[in-house]
Amino acid sequence: MNTPDVTGFYHERTGSIQYVVADLATGKCAIIDPVLDYDEKSGSTATKSADAILQHIAGRGLSVEWILDTHPHADHFSAAQYLKSKTGAPTAIGAHVIAVQRLWNDIYNWSGFACDGSQWDRLFSAGDSFSIGNIDGTVFHSPGHTLASITYVIGDAAFIHDTLFMPDSGSARADFPGGSASDLWSSIQEILTLPDETRLFTGHDYRQGGRQATWESTVGLQRRSNPHVAGKTQADFIALRTARDRTLPMPKLMLHALQVNLRGGELPPPEDNGRRYLKIPLNAFSGTASD
Repeated sequence: MNTPDVTGFYHERTGSIQYVVADLATGKCAIIDPVLDYDEKSGSTATKSADAILQHIAGRGLSVEWILDTHPHADHFSAAQYLKSKTGAPTAIGAHVIAVQRLWNDIYNWSGFACDGSQWDRLFSAGDSFSIGNIDGTVFHSPGHTLASITYVIGDAAFIHDTLFMPDSGSARADFPGGSASDLWSSIQEILTLPDETRLFTGHDYRQGGRQATWESTVGLQRRSNPHVAGKTQADFIALRTARDRTLPMPKLMLHALQVNLRGGELPPPEDNGRRYLKIPLNAFSGTASD
């Protein structure tokens, strides 16, 4: 099995990890889950994080074959469209993003929005294949965190995003609209059928106990030492995940981010004054600032 070169870029503000996955023999690479910087207080966007990825790619003499998102993110804006404008590489996400678009189209009350996935160049279904240079990749449908979550298995590496975190940090939440703890358990079990030595790259790290940020584990390590997996049944996991999710606040950028990310990383279209606006639905979800 081929071994891709993997470089992670930690986004301090959101605890997200962006990846460049390369076949060094051919000089081809993919970018996974890139972040467009956004400051919710000023409403400003910036490309500092995405530009750092481009600088890394240029410095290593790589060319971009794919810009891949694992799911529509609730905590940051995707930089997929910005990076496509700079590299010409096609964008992709899981085909079930259409169901997520339809769900949130009702919440945002968008008029004329195309809930058909046309905002991406390719929609991946379970079992679909692709390549980065000479390294083969395949796709798992990994729902639970969202309806549309997918896992990219590229050579001996799997990009699992919001399924499992590092072994000391358990698993991702499953209480977003369309989420399911039962589905998340099934998705995790499919990932853990990969060979023990498969490298697993998570999409978030919140530096458990104050340690340094880290994002690489293995199937074997997760199976043995992740407290949400080791020795657990499906019923155990669902009970644990459900109880934990009840204590978690809504991500502060969810209502901001999804209206960008369901457009494939494109900002909302400008209005007649040339300015772009985010639309926040009031009282669509329970909870107050004091909760």
